[in-house]
Amino acid sequence: ESLVGALVTRLRLEQLSKQYPEIPAMPVESPVFIAGLARTGTTLLHRLLGCERRLRPLLSWEGLTPAPPAKLSPGKPDPREKRARTAERALRYIAPEFFAIHPVQADGYEEDVLLQDGSFMSPTVDATLPVPTYSAWLHAVDQRPMYRYFRRLVQLLLWQRPGIYLGKTPHHLENLPALLDVFPGAKVIVTHRDPVRVVPSFCSMMAHGRRLFSNEVNVLEVGRQFHAKQCKGVTDAMEARRTLPEEAFIDVHYADLMADPMKEIRRIYDFLDFELRAETLEAMNVFRRQNPKDKRGVHRYRPEDFGLDREQLDRDFESYCDHYGIAPEP
Repeated sequence: ESLVGALVTRLRLEQLSKQYPEIPAMPVESPVFIAGLARTGTTLLHRLLGCERRLRPLLSWEGLTPAPPAKLSPGKPDPREKRARTAERALRYIAPEFFAIHPVQADGYEEDVLLQDGSFMSPTVDATLPVPTYSAWLHAVDQRPMYRYFRRLVQLLLWQRPGIYLGKTPHHLENLPALLDVFPGAKVIVTHRDPVRVVPSFCSMMAHGRRLFSNEVNVLEVGRQFHAKQCKGVTDAMEARRTLPEEAFIDVHYADLMADPMKEIRRIYDFLDFELRAETLEAMNVFRRQNPKDKRGVHRYRPEDFGLDREQLDRDFESYCDHYGIAPEP
């Protein structure tokens, strides 16, 4: 079903691009991407920045079905939203514990990876199935074709609802040269956190994702794979940034974001050259009051469940932590 949906989206994109030539001509001006490792505060940051009216985040129902239906009556509900609400209810029934790991809402903001799926060069496959040969191929192949396809879908979304595109996925961190090549002028927010916290949490999320599709999940294999993936991701990103324009990036530490979110938001607004207006600040504060930490439950995990230990993680991520001054969490 997922493969068929991806193919349908590709065909609809081609059809709409021919029918409405203004779609492929849509400018994608100064997009903003959140590109930190998973479990580093990216979702909180995404939700807060989504309160800014000038920014245009991807909604979950749009990510699932980016192309509008052939016939959409003015004033009538979009059937894409109804399908997404059905999918959300199904996930709540099948895996209610997943919402403590990653909030999923049909009308909430979601990851760019949903748009990348149609390129058939997406890490979603990793999150659902043990396919080591595909994973190895994906890490080795040039990601620019995927980003060109992704850009076309961003243009389609901006044609439907304009704004400055606000995107988010850890996959961007692994592919910074391709991202900035296809989106020149993009601003990239890179989040950082103690890998001893990040890696086991991410492994737990991946294991939960795979359990949705399989009765048997090898958690030790999950630990090995995603430990290596995240280590390679930050190493590649550090190396890439040596040759990329530094003014395209801002670094945000998880500890600082948790201690004083609005201080970090103001830093980001300065980086984006945005004015933080009173109504936006109030919307952000309302979101924070309505969404306290652990609102949807506590995400419980242990590093040893995935064959991980602090000493090994400290060694493998030492240069990354030293480079960005990442302090260990208690």
